[in-house]
Amino acid sequence: MAHFMCRTCGTEHDDSAQPPGLCRICSDERQYVGWQGQAWTTHDELATLHRNRLEMDHTLFGIGVAPGFAIPQRALHLPEAGVLWESTALVTEEAVAELKRCGGVERIAISHPHFYSAMVRWSEALGGVPIFVHENDREWVARCSRWVEFWRGDTLDLGRGATLLRCPGHFPGSTVLHWSGGGKSLLLAGDALHVAQDRRHVSFMYSVPNHVPARPALVRETQARLRGIPFDDVYGFTWGLNIIGGGRQAVDASFERYFEVVAG
Repeated sequence: MAHFMCRTCGTEHDDSAQPPGLCRICSDERQYVGWQGQAWTTHDELATLHRNRLEMDHTLFGIGVAPGFAIPQRALHLPEAGVLWESTALVTEEAVAELKRCGGVERIAISHPHFYSAMVRWSEALGGVPIFVHENDREWVARCSRWVEFWRGDTLDLGRGATLLRCPGHFPGSTVLHWSGGGKSLLLAGDALHVAQDRRHVSFMYSVPNHVPARPALVRETQARLRGIPFDDVYGFTWGLNIIGGGRQAVDASFERYFEVVAG
């Protein structure tokens, strides 16, 4: 039995003797099946060809996969809150040791299904920490575990300055993480607010790879959810894709631009 992992999105699935026919996440219209067709691997196979990329992304310690594999997200560690934000496909002893050295992880929080990846394997490697996933995205969890905790509503206080906020548009349960402490505040945006390549704006996308904008009504809901919340920096989904300084102003300007262009 093996936890087969989709090569296109990096999501690990429940134990099975044979790989599933299709990855449900990639066959959804927000993602895509690889051009050569559905393909699978396992964590053990992945570990023979790849390593964890461990380095700082501005002020936060990040974990990725090198060489690149599947969606190129990186996880971020918030040691002050004991939170690991997002998941990656590869879990190594080196990465776990570094997280423990940097203050440890008490909980994992995931923004949306495209980044579920090997979240259960990460939890187990960190001693069985809870994984917070929004209830609205329960159907996309491909590897079930007692460590997955489904939260409801629009906000969840994780303590020590960290708060999850539901910001729909990409997925019904798409989530951002707001953290405030030490005289600074950050917004970890996942794909709910997709940091643009100019790193001066964000976009609001139903599908990022297939270039479908989010519905205006849902973007207005996100705008209302974030109204009045201060943040200096916005961390996007991958390395260096961040807005450093002026994050609140950049997001406000991006809302205005979106409604002018998309909603008319």
